[in-house]
Amino acid sequence: MINRPKILAFAGSTREASYNKLLVKVAAAGARAAGAEVTYVDLRDLPLPIFDEDLEAKGIPENARKLKELMVAHDGFLIASPEYNSSITAVLKNAIDWVSRPAPGEPGLVAFTGKVAVIMSASPGGLGGLRGLVHLRSILGNINVFVLPDQKAISQAFEAFNADGTMKDPKQQDSVENLGAKLSNILSKLIA
Repeated sequence: MINRPKILAFAGSTREASYNKLLVKVAAAGARAAGAEVTYVDLRDLPLPIFDEDLEAKGIPENARKLKELMVAHDGFLIASPEYNSSITAVLKNAIDWVSRPAPGEPGLVAFTGKVAVIMSASPGGLGGLRGLVHLRSILGNINVFVLPDQKAISQAFEAFNADGTMKDPKQQDSVENLGAKLSNILSKLIA
């Protein structure tokens, strides 16, 4: 029996009408169509305090444990990251920081090591969040996540999506779906 890859999809935004939430859901549809089991999580549903070692000493927050368990249970990640001031969002960095903390007796970076990710961004600006993806790629690479070279940055995001969450440009829709399919296909080979 062939193992279906498990992919966790999320956006580095808590905004209800986030373009990046729409974008990652398009990629998730492509991963599902390629045979992956995809779980979408909204970081808004898992609020976390700002990472602080004094707080950590009192115990890892429940939502950090939940997110870490989700990440450990999945083979790869689809991450859509808004660009804030040429970098990633505070909510995304904070989530990564909390999840990176090892529990007693646990290997370091257990939620990240050996995982494969695809990154993407949607932004109202002309570069589509491209500058923030550079930072995200660097952070993920430094915590042992293999980030596929393919990525997508959607500019003028306020004009890019239909009311149903699909993309207005069929070529962009296919391109983003293909990101999810590519991650699914690569993970299928790795976990076989």
